[in-house]
Amino acid sequence: GVYEITSKFTKERTFALTAKIEGANGPDILMLKGVLVGHDESEHEHEETEAGGIALYGWQFWGLLFVGILLGVLLTFFVMRSRNRTLFVLLIVVFSQLPTANWRTIQAQHVHTDGSTHGDEGTKSTVNFSNEVEVPKETQFLFDVLTEKIEKGNFKATTQLYGTVIPSSAGMAVVQTPQIGRIVSLNARVGQRVSKGQTLAVLEQNIDATTQVNLQAERNSLEAELTVAQKDYDRLKKIEDIAAKREVSEAEARLTKAQENLKIFNNIAKKGKNNSRLIALTAPISGIISPFSVAIGSTVSTSETLFTITNLAKVYLEAQVFEQDVEQVQAGTSFEVECQRGTQKHLNKGIKLLSTAQMVNANQSQKVLFEVDNLDGVFKIGEYVTVRVGIKQNTQVLALPNAALNQINGKPCVFIKEAPERFRIEYVAVGQNNGEFTTILDGLQSGEKVVVTSAYQLKMIFLNQ
Repeated sequence: GVYEITSKFTKERTFALTAKIEGANGPDILMLKGVLVGHDESEHEHEETEAGGIALYGWQFWGLLFVGILLGVLLTFFVMRSRNRTLFVLLIVVFSQLPTANWRTIQAQHVHTDGSTHGDEGTKSTVNFSNEVEVPKETQFLFDVLTEKIEKGNFKATTQLYGTVIPSSAGMAVVQTPQIGRIVSLNARVGQRVSKGQTLAVLEQNIDATTQVNLQAERNSLEAELTVAQKDYDRLKKIEDIAAKREVSEAEARLTKAQENLKIFNNIAKKGKNNSRLIALTAPISGIISPFSVAIGSTVSTSETLFTITNLAKVYLEAQVFEQDVEQVQAGTSFEVECQRGTQKHLNKGIKLLSTAQMVNANQSQKVLFEVDNLDGVFKIGEYVTVRVGIKQNTQVLALPNAALNQINGKPCVFIKEAPERFRIEYVAVGQNNGEFTTILDGLQSGEKVVVTSAYQLKMIFLNQ
């Protein structure tokens, strides 16, 4: 960022300021050297050169120069012959018009063998090409600088996968309307935890004119069928003695069926008069209701989604695996999932590999599915996560916490403590990273004291010295 620093000084001299800035990644230090208080370059004039001669500026110099030129002109005027006087005067006029206002003063600086320079009295600058930095103990306590002696030991290698959180099989459900209607009752609110079968809203069906005509036509058809069946049965009953028993039985069965159909239809119509058109919309699973936009009196259409219910007790992770890592994932001994927005982690007791790859993506990666216990709700649907698969355990390797590593000009480096107030920067070659530690292939030896906390602050001090 850009910062403006305001300070009050008690004297007019050169100061060196140290500004401490507190940030999200910890404190930072800015070293401001050579702050000249009360110094104005436009008014500052040197009167002596480095060699001790007369300065080439000031009214004394111009006065002496003018008197010298005037005496030279007069002497030459009387000595030279008259025919050359006109040419000489013209040359004097031309040279007198040359500009002199743009003459600038320069100052020489001597460079010593140690890299320092001197010019004006009281100013001095140094060029530091050392790989060491001096940090007072007070500053170390201020930034909480801690060191650790590194030794060879065990290192658990991992394979890193990238995935996305998706709902489990019973982790998400929607409630849709079976037909056109109007919301007459609303028993749910956003963020409410509901149980399976709980009523969320009541829908009143809207029966249009076409539907009513169809219902009346259906009633007329059932009544006509019943009338025909009744007449046929009565006719066969009168001639039962001469009629075949099979015909009488069929007529009786047809009459009974017609009576039952009409009875069912009448019961439905009767319930319709008693608000049987009300439909209760219930929760298909237990969970939390997501934001919705319906209200009492809203008219909804058929198959319109009214509510979405999510249950994050268990979630699935869909990770991408490339061909060279498939065998390592299948033989993984432990799994760890990390949110990219935080540091919450789940170890292998809550993570299970559900299925290996069944299809290949466009980038030739394969999809594997993990199941994660998520009772605390750390993982959200659609979130990007990192999955680390534990593979094997190597022994006798040097490994450092990731917080101890920095980069300068794109090269990884660490700080080694040489003395109580002196640190040395060392560039290293890094190997595998398991999320917490990184192996060191070259650049460090066992027994060296490496800065493991506040290494970034030491880096800023080193760059600003």
